[in-house]
Amino acid sequence: MAEPQRTSPERAEPQRKDGSSLARLKRRADFLRVAGVRRKWVTPGVMLQVANAQPDAQQAGPDGTTIQIGFTASRKVGNAVVRNRARRRLKAVVDEVMPLYAKPGLDYVLIARRDTATRPYALLVEDLKLALRKTGALRADAPRTEGEAS
Repeated sequence: MAEPQRTSPERAEPQRKDGSSLARLKRRADFLRVAGVRRKWVTPGVMLQVANAQPDAQQAGPDGTTIQIGFTASRKVGNAVVRNRARRRLKAVVDEVMPLYAKPGLDYVLIARRDTATRPYALLVEDLKLALRKTGALRADAPRTEGEAS
């Protein structure tokens, strides 16, 4: 009896309300390009680097825009278990925050910090929102939270 072929489930790309989607930056050249722009903000839980997406490399979503995001955690963060936990937590925060708050047409790199693996999740979410606001990558129509001024 033949065993059914197993396929790995694709991770669903979160869809934004405007139809664009999230994609991953994977090539080292993309990480270096984003870092070279020197547009960043550091919070206790995450460092966010932002750069304009290259038009030829930009993947097209339903409306022609995809937000590309890269994740990294250096050995300064901790051993492999801690680095992987930090990256997983950053991915969870991105899935929650970026579809609603991030501007399309930009590439983002999130760098884990020592506190990323242990920082309370709600504070990580606020760290990312603050970093988006400070780097000018916050959408104009992003929902406001209780602590934000009008």
